[in-house]
Amino acid sequence: MGERFRAERLHQNLTQEAVYLTAGIDRLTLQNLEAGRGNPTFRVLLRVAHVLDVSLADLVG
Repeated sequence: MGERFRAERLHQNLTQEAVYLTAGIDRLTLQNLEAGRGNPTFRVLLRVAHVLDVSLADLVG
């Protein structure tokens, strides 16, 4: 799942900083999400999906 988030971010030419600041989450939270570590909350997943303008279903597939 983390790789999909990272790939979409890169596809949109967004930095990690742009995503975590816009999503209102911590830098480390986004890094862990993209690395497939940790257990992000549903709310965090939704916020990142919203910033990337894709559905959560598409990202977690």
